[in-house]
Amino acid sequence: MGAGVIKSGGGGGGRRRRRSGRGSSAVMSEINVTPFVDVMLVLLIIFMVAAPLLTVGVPVELPETSAAALPTEQEEPLTITLTEDGRLLLQTSDVARDGLITQLRAIAAERESQRVFLRADSAVPYGDVAQIMGALQAGGFSEISFVHDTGGPALNGTDG
Repeated sequence: MGAGVIKSGGGGGGRRRRRSGRGSSAVMSEINVTPFVDVMLVLLIIFMVAAPLLTVGVPVELPETSAAALPTEQEEPLTITLTEDGRLLLQTSDVARDGLITQLRAIAAERESQRVFLRADSAVPYGDVAQIMGALQAGGFSEISFVHDTGGPALNGTDG
């Protein structure tokens, strides 16, 4: 009777992978950065799409005015008032026009902000307002804000 040869190993035709001489637990010395780059690109796209959406707040119907309010400050705002009869007030006290610049320079030296609010009656001539503005600038205040009531007519012909 003939003896048969039985091959073991599940086929493969005699080709077997040879292990390196270091053993089966060889350390891989290269880092594959492809998955890292893929994750970073996906995150970049997500943030590029999401960033404009973060600027939108809660939808609110705001009232319409013809002028915007100024942001609040830490210091008490300095106001100059020019009344219809020609009186000049610094905060709430009367000031002589010839001593205005010296008082403004003393106040400007003590304050952090250079902003001053100018309140002038609508009947005061523009030349008087311009003189007060020049005195404010000479006194060290370069940010002059006009105070007015809202709700007046806008330039487009409609009432605000």
